[in-house]
Amino acid sequence: MTEKTETVPGWLAPEELESIRGRMPILYIDAVPVRVDETGVVTHVGLLLRISSDGEVSRALVSGRVRHHERVRDALMRHLEKDLGPVALPNIPISPQPFTVAEYFPTPGVTPYHDPRQHAVSLAYIVPVSGDCRPRQDALDLVWFTPEEASSPMVQQEMAGGQGVLLKQALAHVGRLT
Repeated sequence: MTEKTETVPGWLAPEELESIRGRMPILYIDAVPVRVDETGVVTHVGLLLRISSDGEVSRALVSGRVRHHERVRDALMRHLEKDLGPVALPNIPISPQPFTVAEYFPTPGVTPYHDPRQHAVSLAYIVPVSGDCRPRQDALDLVWFTPEEASSPMVQQEMAGGQGVLLKQALAHVGRLT
């Protein structure tokens, strides 16, 4: 993912971020966008198609940093809109509770989650979306998979950094792991 410097207060310049990433954990959110039927059962999971800076194509969840002085719900909305478009219509609960906390380490094997750039702690959410999703920014596409397809070995191997594990945890949390 390409980091961009923004003019919003609380955002770090690339060299500041690099320095901090080497010294302390950074707070992130991960969001699993889902479609649900009229009874609230998850019918589809949305996965982004991304290309990394080294040219590797992978499937990914919506994710990103929480800014200084930003509420978690606002970070969720910002990243969902950034990745899925302004009319995705995410349904974030009044009191958002993560289904799990994922801890990404720069050293492989400490946990199932790996980020070579940093130690990151991510609050992970399942977010129903009901609107028209059109990927933006660095996402090439958004593909909706059934829970069975999303948990298949083929899709799982296309996910990097342990996000496949996180996706399976999300599906288990909503009773849809096959």
